[in-house]
Amino acid sequence: MTVLRSVGALALAGALGGVLTAALVAPLVSGGGLVAKSVANTFIELPPAPREEPLAQVTRLLDKDGRQFAQFYEANRTNVPLAAVAPVMRKAIVAIEDARFYEHGGLDVRGTFRALLTNTQAGGIRQGGSSLTQQLVKNILVESARTDAERDRARAPNLARKFTELRLALALEKKYRKDEILERYLNIAYFGAGAYGVEAAARRFFSTSASKVTLIQAATLAGAVRMPYSTDPSLGASQRARLRERRDLVLDRMAGLKLITEQEAASAKSASLGLRLRPEPGGCEQSEFPFFCLYVQRELLSNPVFGNSPAERRARMARGGLVIRTSLDPIAQRAADKAIRGHVAPEDTEVAAEAMVEPGTGRIRAMAASKRFGRNRGNSKNGPKTTFNLPADVAHGGGQGFQAGSTFKVFTLATALQQGWRFGEGFDTPGALVPSAGYRDCTGKPVNDPDTRILNASGEGEGGPHSIETGTWKSVNIFYMMLERKVGLCNVVRTAKALGVVRADGKPLKEVPTFTLGVNEMDPVTVAASFAAFAARGLYCRPLAIVEIVGRDGRRTQVPPACEQAIEQPVADAVNHVLSGVFDKGTMQGQGIGRPAAGKTGTNNGYTSAWFAGYTPELAAAVSVGDIRGSYRFPLQGVQIGDQYYGSVQGASLPGPIWVESMGPALRRVEATGFTAPNMARFGGGHTPGLEEALAEQDRGNRGRDGDHPFGRRYRRLFDWLLGRRPLESRLGWEEQRYAPEQRQEGYQPPLSGDWGERPSGGGSGGERPSVERPPVERPPAERPSGGRSLEGRPLGERPGGRPSVGRPSGGRTLGERSSGGRASGERASGERSRGGRPWGELPGLRNWPLD
Repeated sequence: MTVLRSVGALALAGALGGVLTAALVAPLVSGGGLVAKSVANTFIELPPAPREEPLAQVTRLLDKDGRQFAQFYEANRTNVPLAAVAPVMRKAIVAIEDARFYEHGGLDVRGTFRALLTNTQAGGIRQGGSSLTQQLVKNILVESARTDAERDRARAPNLARKFTELRLALALEKKYRKDEILERYLNIAYFGAGAYGVEAAARRFFSTSASKVTLIQAATLAGAVRMPYSTDPSLGASQRARLRERRDLVLDRMAGLKLITEQEAASAKSASLGLRLRPEPGGCEQSEFPFFCLYVQRELLSNPVFGNSPAERRARMARGGLVIRTSLDPIAQRAADKAIRGHVAPEDTEVAAEAMVEPGTGRIRAMAASKRFGRNRGNSKNGPKTTFNLPADVAHGGGQGFQAGSTFKVFTLATALQQGWRFGEGFDTPGALVPSAGYRDCTGKPVNDPDTRILNASGEGEGGPHSIETGTWKSVNIFYMMLERKVGLCNVVRTAKALGVVRADGKPLKEVPTFTLGVNEMDPVTVAASFAAFAARGLYCRPLAIVEIVGRDGRRTQVPPACEQAIEQPVADAVNHVLSGVFDKGTMQGQGIGRPAAGKTGTNNGYTSAWFAGYTPELAAAVSVGDIRGSYRFPLQGVQIGDQYYGSVQGASLPGPIWVESMGPALRRVEATGFTAPNMARFGGGHTPGLEEALAEQDRGNRGRDGDHPFGRRYRRLFDWLLGRRPLESRLGWEEQRYAPEQRQEGYQPPLSGDWGERPSGGGSGGERPSVERPPVERPPAERPSGGRSLEGRPLGERPGGRPSVGRPSGGRTLGERSSGGRASGERASGERSRGGRPWGELPGLRNWPLD
C-alpha cells in the first residue's frame, strides 16, 4: 500500500507539473492550436473570487462588569485584524507555508516546481505546492459549503480541485492586497485542538493572545497548521512529539530565510513546547453560572428580535461572534449561591431557587438553585443535577413552578389601597370561610367554590378583627379571602397582571377564589420582578437579562428596559409601608438585613411549597422551596433538608433565611436608602371595630407572661428578641430607618399604622364598602389545583401522600418554625385534632389553598 500511495502521489505531482508547464508555455505560443488557446483562456479569463460566508465565531456572555462567564460556538474562533497578530507569528506562518508569498501573484511557479522535485526525490509528499492564497481558497470553499457533498468536493485530492483552486487564487489576488489575504488565512485556518484561527489557537495552546506569542509559540502554531490532527497536543504524548518536530522544522526554515539567527533557532529548539492548554468550554453546563446562562440562551433562541426563525436565531448564536453583555451581578450571584448551599444540598429532592431583580430596570442580577445544572448519571431524574432552569419559567428552560402561596396577598392589598382602603381599616373575620358566593372571574362568570372550607394558618383559626396591616403581618387567610371578595376578584387579577404575573407554564392564570392565597404556580424570576415594581414605586419592568449586543462588526445594540407604571406611586408607597411591618411585627419577625426592607412570606396548604419574596429600594428577590419530584405528592413535612430537620417548612423557616443571607451580602456595596413615606392624608385614618380591644387583650396576655415587675417590663423586649419573637430595635428606631433620609430630620414624626399608638381622627375612607353579608350562594364546579406536571414530569394536583418521616437528629428538637402569626407552631401528627376536635387531615378543602 505504501508503494501504491507513493506512486499515486508522484503521478499527481507529475500531472500537476504538466498542467503548470502548459499554463506557463501556452500564453507564449502564437497560434499553437486549440489546446494552447484553451489553456491560455483558462488563466486569462478568471472566475469571480470565491463567495465568502461570515466565519463562525464564538458568542461570548459577559456579566455587568465585562467578565466572561459563558460562551457558545460552532467553531472556536475569534477574528482579529492582522495588526493584532505578533510580527513573529506572521513571519513563521509565511516561512513554512509560502516563503515567496509577497513575491508571487497567487501561483508560485518556482515553489511548485521545487515541491515537485522534492517530492519526486523523496518518493512521497514532503512539500506542498499550494501557495498560501490557494490554501485560503480551499478553506473558504470548505467554510461556505452548504452540504456535505460540497465540502467533500472542496477537499477532494484530484487535479480538478487543484485546477479550480489555481484559478480562484489568481482571482483572489486581484481582489485583495497581500496583507488582507494573510489576515484572512490566519483567521480561517484550523490549528488543531478545536481552535480555529490564530487567536483561538494562541488561547487554546498557550493561554495567551495572538498579539503576545513568542518565537517558540509562533513556530509551534505555524507547524500545527499543515497537519492539525496528528499534532493535536490535547490527544497525547505522540501528538505532542510530532508537534515538536514540526516546530523545529519551522525554526530551521525561518533561520534558512534569515528571519532569525541560527543561534536563536538552536536555543528555541532546545526548549520544551511550553504548552499551557486552556480548556474552552462551550454551552451552559460548563458555565460558572449555568442557570443565568440558560436564561440568556433561551432568550436568544425564542425572541424574534434576534432572528426571524428558530434556525436563524440558533445559527446566529452559534456562529455570530456576538458579545452579549448581560445584567448578571457576580456579587449578588455568588451571595445567592452561597445562601442556598448553606441550607439545601444538591442531593436533596427538595429544591430551592432564587432570583434577584433590580427595581426600576427589571435587570436580573442573579439566578441560583440548589442543584447543579446538567444531566445525572444514567439520565436519572433524581440526583444532584437537573436540566430544569429552576429559577425561571418554562419559556426559559424552567419547570412548572410552585404555588406562590400568600405572596399573592400583596396584589389584593394593592387593589384595596387603590380603591381607597386606609391604614387601620378592616373587619371582623370568622374562624372558617366557605367561598360559596361573591366571586366572579374577569369574564363575569361566578367561580364560587361551596365545597372548599378555608381556614387560617395555625394559630389564627379562631378568627377575630383584623386591619389590612394585621391581616398582612399575620398573613390571615380568611381576612384576605374576604378582602378579595370586597374589592373584586377580577380587580385583583388585573392588578397582578399589570405587575407582570404570568404562570410558570405559560397557561392562563386561574381566576378562582383562592387566587389571593397563591393557587397559581409561579417561578422566582416572575415573582421577584413583580415585587420589584413596589420597590420602584409602582413601575413594573419586564425581566431583562441582555443589556447590550455587540456584533462581529463592532456595532453596538442597546437593549433598554421595558417598563410601565403599573400602579400609582402613592399606592406602591402604601404597600411598602404595610409590607415593611412583616419584618418587625409579622411572619418574618426577628429576621432583618439591617436596612429598610419589605416582603411577604408564602406557605402553601399541606406544606407543598414555601416562598419568601422581599425587596429593598435597590434590589428585589424571591425564593421558592419545593420537592422536585412533585410538590403535592411530596410535601415539606418531616424532612431532612441539608443538615437540618424540619417538622414542616414554612415561608419564614427556610425561604426567609435564604433571602436574608443572600440579600445582605448582595447589597454590601450599595448604599442603603429608605422607602418613600406613604401619603397619610389619603391612606391614614382607618378604623377596625373591635381591633383595639383585641390588641389590648393580646398585650395584657403578653404582660402577664412577663409580669408587672419593673424588671420584666424593662427587659421584655430583650427576652422577646432572644426568643425570636420580635427584633431588638425599638418601634421608633425601626420607623426612623424605614423612610428616606430627607424624612429622617429633626421634628419629623413617622406616620403611625392604624393599630399602633393613638389613632388619627376620622372614620374610614369615606367611600362605600362592599357588604360583609354574603350574597346568595352560587355553586359552580369547584376549581382545583392545576392538573399539570411536576418539575420532573410527575402529575401535579395529587393529594400529598404519606411520606416517611425523617428521623430527628439525636438530642435535637425541631427548629422553631413560625406560624403565619410569628409564633412557634407545635408539630402535629397527621391524626392530631385541631381546636375544633376534628382531625386536621379531614377538614374539607385543605389541599386546595395555601397556608400563609
